[in-house]
Amino acid sequence: MLIRFATDGDAIACQAIYAPVVQATATSFEYVPPTPAMMAQRIAAIQSRFPWLVAEADGVVIGYVYASQHRERAAYQWAVDISCYIHADWRGQGVGRALYRALRAVLRLQGIYQIYAGITLPNPASVALHTSIGMRPVGIYAQVGYKLGAWHDVGWWQGSLQPLRDDPPPPRPLPTLLATDAEVVARALSEAY
Repeated sequence: MLIRFATDGDAIACQAIYAPVVQATATSFEYVPPTPAMMAQRIAAIQSRFPWLVAEADGVVIGYVYASQHRERAAYQWAVDISCYIHADWRGQGVGRALYRALRAVLRLQGIYQIYAGITLPNPASVALHTSIGMRPVGIYAQVGYKLGAWHDVGWWQGSLQPLRDDPPPPRPLPTLLATDAEVVARALSEAY
């Protein structure tokens, strides 16, 4: 398995992984799957600040993770939301944990301290994945989303990436990190899985 940063060329594979989740489950609260072109725009938008990583097996994308802004206010800048989607044929084989290890390594280098994940409940597999990377439940938004004929709760999980410090510098956007520390990032990715 290879874990790397996503490119525009990965949009079709990422869309193919995500579309069935949107269409057949309440895991995603979207009703209509994005097109591959929309997925390419999402990848580009995310990577203007945060990582979007894909896992490949034999040259085929089998899963992806990304981080996104947690909230807009300035004091939240050291926290991100994280998301993970794995191809149905590869679930339960450690792909999600490997992707999250790599994502966490890059986020630490950026200067991020806290990660959050929203999980539509019930979802034992997602709960197990996020718990396995050291996240803990911190609250539930009860009956917050309506999809597939039912109201759904969303549980929130939190994890820490590194010890908190007073007066932290602003996190480095991904392009800045890659421009200044590409070798360190490459080493962190390779050591993460």
